Amino acid sequence: MYLLVGLGNIGREYEKTRHNFGFIALDKILEKFNFVKKSNKFNSELFEGTINGIKIIAIKPQTYMNRSGVSVLEITNFYKIPSNKIIVLHDEIDIEFGKIKMKIGGGNAGHNGLRSIDEKIGNNYWRIRIGVSRPKNLDYEIADYVLSNFNIKEIVEVEKISDNIIEVILNFLKKNIA
Repeated sequence: MYLLVGLGNIGREYEKTRHNFGFIALDKILEKFNFVKKSNKFNSELFEGTINGIKIIAIKPQTYMNRSGVSVLEITNFYKIPSNKIIVLHDEIDIEFGKIKMKIGGGNAGHNGLRSIDEKIGNNYWRIRIGVSRPKNLDYEIADYVLSNFNIKEIVEVEKISDNIIEVILNFLKKNIA
């Protein structure tokens, strides 16, 4: 069994923001593989399904980004999921928009959702890092940038990027490598 975690912030005002790319990508996966919403337990929306015959628990923490680790800890304790069976989908400003990288472990690069998870369970989990790029305007605060909506050009690409993330997950589960 794997745990798939999409990171984002709750509320309509955050739905189309760069920081919610984890939620957006997870929604696409849930739809594609017909996951079923099971509950609102563990400070999360909790879904169950299978991908390539592998049972997957998927969550969207409902604690806001900065406290995502609370949900991840609760669910991993309940289901006894080891950290190397956790895949976290999140936005990454240090990667060009549209690029996707997967790795296990590492630092949080100032990402508060990852920081929260690291504090609760350590950092030995898989990350699917979804590039949103750094703001071009150097006067732009990073927090303001990631909490701003995708522009019109980007929103068209988000769907394609989410499809590519599905391929990354399928390949990972098939071969168990990034």
